[in-house]
Amino acid sequence: MTDIHLLQLGETVTEGTITQWFARIGDPIVEGHPLYEVSTEKVDTEVPATVSGTLVEIVAPEGSTVQVGGVLCRIEPAGVGSASSSTVAPESNVSEIPQNSVDNDPAEATFADSAEGPSVTRSAGGTSENQRSGGLLISPVVRRLLAERGVDPARVTGTGKAGRITRTDAEQFLRDNPGQAEPFNKIRRATARHMVSSKATSPHVLTAMEVDYTAVDEVRLAERAAWRDAEGSGLTHLPFIVAALCDALSEYPRLNASVGDDELVVHGTVNLAVAVDLDFEGLVAPVVRGVEDLSIQEVARSIVDVAGRARSRSLSPDDLASGTFTVTNPGQYGTLFQFPIINQ
Repeated sequence: MTDIHLLQLGETVTEGTITQWFARIGDPIVEGHPLYEVSTEKVDTEVPATVSGTLVEIVAPEGSTVQVGGVLCRIEPAGVGSASSSTVAPESNVSEIPQNSVDNDPAEATFADSAEGPSVTRSAGGTSENQRSGGLLISPVVRRLLAERGVDPARVTGTGKAGRITRTDAEQFLRDNPGQAEPFNKIRRATARHMVSSKATSPHVLTAMEVDYTAVDEVRLAERAAWRDAEGSGLTHLPFIVAALCDALSEYPRLNASVGDDELVVHGTVNLAVAVDLDFEGLVAPVVRGVEDLSIQEVARSIVDVAGRARSRSLSPDDLASGTFTVTNPGQYGTLFQFPIINQ
């Protein structure tokens, strides 16, 4: 019997929430094929099986939170033979998640349930947890989300395979029906926790100055057509601002710092976190590392890359880790002035 443990998915990741199993108890497992989906802060990841065989026990059902290194399931290796019993463990190292806790929220990211694959965990009695509610295919997480708002699943139109109601379907229904509270998704909960923590960690101050941007914009306008033809994306103001930012941080290195345990940690390199809007469903800040060593062209390409992967929900946990300074650009919405909260 082989225990499957929760892997270290990123240098800052300490736990994960199981959002979906791709196999049922008794199913054959193929090494390298997706076995389960785990949600860490703002990122969902499909994890492949590390061994071939038969799934005989699910220790961590969908919606449970497990510490890194905790046992998720057990697989009988190929050629060993069938297990005498197959069950879902009721307790083990899995912690139940308080329904109303910001700090221990289950995986509620808007994009997590958009995957078309069904939830396939089975209970000890053998009933699939990807149950039908009134003849509708619906996962446990989505069923709970609708139940919390008092919504009959039959009122929701499913867009998944075989009419499956996805989390996106449920959240859209809640938004479209006035008078109902809109539940926080995981990204909004994580953002709220971080922003409140940041306010408590560091006093916030703001200084504003005018800068003559005429010469820079002349260069940008002169080069943007050729840039779009060569790169397939627009040449925005942001790469030029990043270049100026790196010059400023080189001159004033204590601004490129973090608050540690009774100390100020001054970083030797600029790992730039770029705030990316996810269709007004929340913000993530993927990191471009060593940005002070990049040219303006390389900065522009890197920003396009991380922003694109953020919007396609294909970031890894490490993509969001180790940022030392954050930039955000609300000007595209016509904003004249903003006082952002420090991302830390």
